[in-house]
Amino acid sequence: MCLIAFDYRPRAATPLRLIANRDEQHARPAAALDFWGDVPDILGGRDLQAGGSWLAVHRSGRLAAVTNVRDPRIEVAPDAPSRGELVHDALECADLETWLEELAASEARRYAGFNLLAGRLDANGLALWHLHRGYREIALGRITPGLHGISNASLDTAWPKLLKACQGLETSLVGNAWPDAALETMRDDRIIEDATRLPDTGVGLALERRLSPPFILGDVYGTRATTWVSWHANGEIEIGERRFAPEGVFLGETRQCMQTR
Repeated sequence: MCLIAFDYRPRAATPLRLIANRDEQHARPAAALDFWGDVPDILGGRDLQAGGSWLAVHRSGRLAAVTNVRDPRIEVAPDAPSRGELVHDALECADLETWLEELAASEARRYAGFNLLAGRLDANGLALWHLHRGYREIALGRITPGLHGISNASLDTAWPKLLKACQGLETSLVGNAWPDAALETMRDDRIIEDATRLPDTGVGLALERRLSPPFILGDVYGTRATTWVSWHANGEIEIGERRFAPEGVFLGETRQCMQTR
């Protein structure tokens, strides 16, 4: 994923509503949203090149999603593991909180820059964590209730695309139009020309502009999927995915429902 907006209300009937765009090379092979054949308790899209995912849920009552951090200063070893593995490991590890603490303490440095959003629903309600692996720091924290967003910086960094995504989600919830209004915002491909509104991540102004909207158009690289999740307090998870080809051509939509245990 490269853009996530989510509303976290741990004591509500629906503790989490989340919407996200996955930006990737169009040639990279991927499987659509479905239950995984080799791990049937996992439901999500899948990267067929490295075997991980950008966003998935688990029947045990877990969710994980990852975004890249855009910072050319982060040095990465040639044999660095795929960041998509983090989603799989967060869903399958024995103890999520302990695993996150161990990852933050050491193993996170093996990966290229990332944000990992991970959640667990149990008898105490829904808990969410955010782990940021950036150039200057590796930081793990509990998510506070409210509306949040993650793009290619850290949690709630006010990039224009993130602000748009959060506003679209809020409009969707206030107007009782979930997920339609949020989906419309995530399909916004209007480029921001005003350089003063754009971040400077070291990739040059032309690329910053191209990457500025929530939805990225391109023949080689662009938005491949939009995924949305409704996680209810009774353990039911509704998840949907819209898929796109080069230049934003619509490929199809899948909706699934899972009852966690």
